[in-house]
Amino acid sequence: MGSMAQLPDEMFTLIKAATSGTGPRLGRLSVSGRRTIETPHYLGLTSRGVVPHLSQDTFARDSSISGVYVPLEDYGSSPLRRFIALPEETLLVLGARRTPPVIAPTANPNTNTTVSICTSVGFRQLAAEDYAEAAEKLQADIVVGLGDIPYGRVLGSKRIEKATDRQIEWIQDHVCLRKVGNSRSTPARLFAPLLPVPCANQQFYIDCLTEGVMKDIQGLAFYDLSPLEGLPDALHHLPRLAFTEPSSPHEALQHVSLGLDILTVPFVTVATDSGIALDFSLPAPGQNDAPAALGLDMWLPSHATDLSPLTQDCQCYTCINHHRAYVQHLLAAKEMLGWVLLQIHNHCILDRFFAGIRQSIADGTYEFDVRKFERAYEPRLPEKSGQGPRIRGYQYKSEGPGEPKKNAAPFTMLDDQKEKNAESTLSNVEADAAKLEEHGFAEKEL
Repeated sequence: MGSMAQLPDEMFTLIKAATSGTGPRLGRLSVSGRRTIETPHYLGLTSRGVVPHLSQDTFARDSSISGVYVPLEDYGSSPLRRFIALPEETLLVLGARRTPPVIAPTANPNTNTTVSICTSVGFRQLAAEDYAEAAEKLQADIVVGLGDIPYGRVLGSKRIEKATDRQIEWIQDHVCLRKVGNSRSTPARLFAPLLPVPCANQQFYIDCLTEGVMKDIQGLAFYDLSPLEGLPDALHHLPRLAFTEPSSPHEALQHVSLGLDILTVPFVTVATDSGIALDFSLPAPGQNDAPAALGLDMWLPSHATDLSPLTQDCQCYTCINHHRAYVQHLLAAKEMLGWVLLQIHNHCILDRFFAGIRQSIADGTYEFDVRKFERAYEPRLPEKSGQGPRIRGYQYKSEGPGEPKKNAAPFTMLDDQKEKNAESTLSNVEADAAKLEEHGFAEKEL
């Protein structure tokens, strides 16, 4: 391990990193006017401009989220920070698609000039030129260049060649646009996306980054772990933003161990929606007889009379001011405040987890602490036992006719009403007056 240099504008400083190959890294990401982010760390994921369940006043007052990722497909066209009321000190990262994205149907593929995005009115084609112009106009702190990323599909050899050519053209055009038309005194930092294949398979694009636009990019965006192997030394000093979607803390630790600096972690909101209060830390507590759960299922009736905090020694707003019984009651009553309190708590647990990761790397005990964590905790998050908040249309793609409903019916008949309806149903529509009177439909006149 050794001390590394920093970018000319001091945006990212590597404090501790492997001199070659992969390995966990300590760094510091600094953007003028924004909160400094010690890495490894994570970005809060937004939907329609906000972290799910957190209004912007709650976000600012009761969370410590240092930066957020906002996809263009959720948004329109005026300065973004003002439009979504994001606090000034919060780092704003803009990309084209959500994380995780709704996978485009095969009828809406990417082309040489466009990518398919999921908007509020269905899938649409976003032109690379339009994306670059919008990204610069929206005044984010970091812009992720447009990527020809085949979400949910594997790239074949011919498709890789096509994607490589597109990436070269799109990144060069974006850089040219910034040089010609950017009037901001501090333009957004541009992160170049890497295809989800090994560097050797996208060598022409890698050469373009190292030889053609090296001075014009300030970071790299990863959608898969494979490009980390064989990444050239010329790109080693750049910050690495990961859209690799770890599904558990164990996977997040693996991604950090390969040298990723800033992660996006969808599992935190998945846990909140499921009514799970996360409960894990690094280094892990003392060895138990059996692996501990990564969280508590707050739907369980056993919490109904439990006056303890969600997690012992947690200093989040939820644990200081409320107890398990209250959160369980809110979920059972389908009160949205229940998910708000869980989201505050779960992001606090994530903050504490990444602080432990950074301390472990600094102490040189990361590999040991990861092995201990794997023994101490179950590999997957607990299964939910209750019905979460209603799923919105922009979160999932319809699979076609006969697809079961993703949301339970908000209202159902009482059992006695079902019986009455059954009794009042005639099996024969041509029944005589006596039958009608028997079922209560009419009264026969004498």
